[in-house]
Amino acid sequence: MKLKLVLLLFLIGGFVANAQVKHEPVDYVSILMGTQSKFELSNGNTYPAIAVPWGMNFWTPQTGKMGDGWVYRYDADKIRGFKQTHQPSPWMNDYGQFSIMPLVDKTIFDEEERASWFSHKAEIAKPYYYSVYLADYDVTTEITPTERAAIFRFTFPETANANVIIDAFDKGSSVEVIPDKNAIIGYTTRNSGGVPDNFKNYFVVVFDKSFTTHFDVRNAQVLKKLSDKPESEHSGAIVKFSTQRGEKISARVASSFISYEQAWQNLKEVENKDFETVKSDGRKAWNEVLGKVEIEDSNIDNKRTFYSTLYRSTLFPRKFYEIDAKGNIIHYSPYNGQVLPGFMYTDTGFWDTFRALFPLLNLMYPSVNKEIQEGLVNTYKESGFLPEWASPGHRGIMIGNNSASVVADAYLKGLRGYDIETLYKAMIHGTENVHPKVSSTGRLGHEYYNTLGYVPYDVKINENAARTLEYAYADWTIYKLAKALNRPKSEIDLYAKRSQNYRNLYSPEHKLMRGKNKDGSFQSPFSPTKWGDAFTEGNSWHYTWSVFHDPQGLIDLMGGNKEFVNMLDSVFKMPPVFDDSYYGFPIHEIREMQIMNMGQYAHGNQPIQHMVYLYNYAGEPWKAQYWAREVMDKLYTPAPDGYCGDEDNGQTSAWYVFSAMGFYPVCPGSDEYILGSPLFEKMTVHLENGKTLQINSPGNDKSKRYISDFKLNGKTYTKNYVKHQDLMNGAKIDVQMSDKPNKTRGTRKSDFPYSFSNENK
Repeated sequence: MKLKLVLLLFLIGGFVANAQVKHEPVDYVSILMGTQSKFELSNGNTYPAIAVPWGMNFWTPQTGKMGDGWVYRYDADKIRGFKQTHQPSPWMNDYGQFSIMPLVDKTIFDEEERASWFSHKAEIAKPYYYSVYLADYDVTTEITPTERAAIFRFTFPETANANVIIDAFDKGSSVEVIPDKNAIIGYTTRNSGGVPDNFKNYFVVVFDKSFTTHFDVRNAQVLKKLSDKPESEHSGAIVKFSTQRGEKISARVASSFISYEQAWQNLKEVENKDFETVKSDGRKAWNEVLGKVEIEDSNIDNKRTFYSTLYRSTLFPRKFYEIDAKGNIIHYSPYNGQVLPGFMYTDTGFWDTFRALFPLLNLMYPSVNKEIQEGLVNTYKESGFLPEWASPGHRGIMIGNNSASVVADAYLKGLRGYDIETLYKAMIHGTENVHPKVSSTGRLGHEYYNTLGYVPYDVKINENAARTLEYAYADWTIYKLAKALNRPKSEIDLYAKRSQNYRNLYSPEHKLMRGKNKDGSFQSPFSPTKWGDAFTEGNSWHYTWSVFHDPQGLIDLMGGNKEFVNMLDSVFKMPPVFDDSYYGFPIHEIREMQIMNMGQYAHGNQPIQHMVYLYNYAGEPWKAQYWAREVMDKLYTPAPDGYCGDEDNGQTSAWYVFSAMGFYPVCPGSDEYILGSPLFEKMTVHLENGKTLQINSPGNDKSKRYISDFKLNGKTYTKNYVKHQDLMNGAKIDVQMSDKPNKTRGTRKSDFPYSFSNENK
């Protein structure tokens, strides 16, 4: 009896102890979410980014071959090394890259030969810490990062041949061993474009144990004699140690885009810190950023998805600036190759991130976006243009002039303390020019757009209809900023007029957007399901809704609310048929739409991601609630295949973060967030200004996706949007959820969100 009692008390004690374990936000993050991806099908196209928020340098285990954009695939069996990376996506590939790899009893360099089997069961992957067991060598590798440095810790078996490889990659690199400092220095030049001729990433590696010997690697060959020339096409080094079983050897690593001297300066981030301290500091940094949002809800999977997407939303754009010995902010310019004062951020494509990622920064992390805006001033001064896709400099990919939205939304949301006049000048410059070498920067086809009101289909400018629609929205953001800056009336009126250019592409016959020839006739033949051609990574069913600033204008063109809603409904009712003749094969975005059983809705690509919220503009908000929750529930999980397409530098993640809150920024540049369906029972958002936003939906669960009643600060609220300033002032939102739609709430025109067409009515 006594034994049973003791056992019972033991079990109860254990239960209580477990019940008292408090998970912090970072504990819910899966950095492997989205890593089960490949060229043919993206489930995120992510890699496990071991980093601090917005850090200059990331680290990742490398399963792919050198130069492969799919640097880490969840279904891989072997690790080739641990790579410093600045890769924003596999499509953009990498720069500033080199790798470190431990091995035992082999003096080899070849990445195929040195690769070791590993298992996810012997892998710990957290934002601030990574550990994996390399089975072929009986070695455990651990990594913990800072903004510009990291500490590696290798646990070796007993051996006289414990080796660590430093691989600076091909395309021109340098590695030099300095035995008296237990150090290795070098640089790597391998990149995928967007860099000046003098581009180098300088690195230093310092071990806490002396080498027994070392080998130089030149042109990917291990030399029998030490070399007096550190440079070659593909340089590296192998350093040797003698170890006891379980012995831990640490390596402190840092890099700089500026110089060796600055790399040594950056190493000070970890110089006098041990591994556990850096690990603890990294955990604290992530909890501080992720902890801006507190969630009270019993659904742990939703928590995991939320914090994993918030983690992805706070990685990019990354810092591209450094801090010199005097404490000055400096950066290597990826635009002119000079070392200059001031902030610089990079690795983002505004075509993606203007939609939700930058609005998220403006709401939750405005101090970060202030630095980014200062960096944009420097980009314009150094290159003559605002970026549209930067990695690290201007890159020739995607379309549009969405830097205008990013600049305007920040200022209109209240950010100050930077040179907005220069940024406005840069915006205007971008409407009248195109970069001489990178046609995706500025406005390709501006001559036609500014005279005809559209970019014609038949003037050999691809994706012309998409360009027209995005330029029109960009013009509206310029119009809004021009008003805020008290620019001349003629200037304000010009951009207000141009914001209506979307009308020029509307085809009454199809109730869809359609390419238009220079003579004013529509393109013919016209296939609404044809991807590419007049549109960008999508078809007319996707791009027709890209009238962010004037849904009412689009409603009027379609013949009223009923017809508009019918067209929205049709997106989901249609079969996922597609015309891939422009590409010649089904690109991965097409395949991702096809397999989701959601008709023509292609959430894995950005152009249509806001579309579910447009029901709010036509008096049927319950359908926005239904589809927002459907997308969250069906297309996102915290698993390696947890996305439904490209994650794209935080945009697809930010969509989820906003949608889980219960609203979404359909039109950046406006002060409204459009209502959807809040996901959690209680969410508390701690704003940078010290105010608190609280969103309560008691009893919320998977079956309750409809808003039955909505209160803002204790008062019944019927509008289909909430205002930015109301949130920033601190707000309490109480939502009663139901399994049945409330078809009387939010149906009056006075409840509808902003549209330009209603501005002066």
